[in-house]
Amino acid sequence: MGRKRLITDSYPVVKRREGPAGHNKGELATELEEEIKPLSVEEVELELLRQFDLAWQYGPCTGITRLQRWHRAETMGLKPPPEVRQVLQTHPGDPRFQFSLWHLYPL
Repeated sequence: MGRKRLITDSYPVVKRREGPAGHNKGELATELEEEIKPLSVEEVELELLRQFDLAWQYGPCTGITRLQRWHRAETMGLKPPPEVRQVLQTHPGDPRFQFSLWHLYPL
C-alpha cells in the first residue's frame, strides 16, 4: 500500500516573493511609525465615556445624559466606574462629554 494522499498533494507549491529589501513582516514601515501620535488626555477621556456607553450592564443610555445613567446604575447597585463620574464632573457644560453616542439619533 502506498502513502496516504493529502489534500495538499492536489495543489502546486507556490513560493512567495520576498518583500522589498530590508522590510520584514514584523516591522512597521518607517512612514507608519511617524504617523502614530500619543492620545491627548481629552481623547482618552472621551474613549472612556464611549466604552461606558457601549457597556450594556449599566442599562440603556438613550434619552438621558451620561451622568444620569451613571447615577441610575449606582442606585441600582451595578457599580459603574468612578472614573466616568470624575470625567463627567470635570466637563459639566461640554455636550461631547455629557451626552451619549446616540443622543443625536431620534428614538
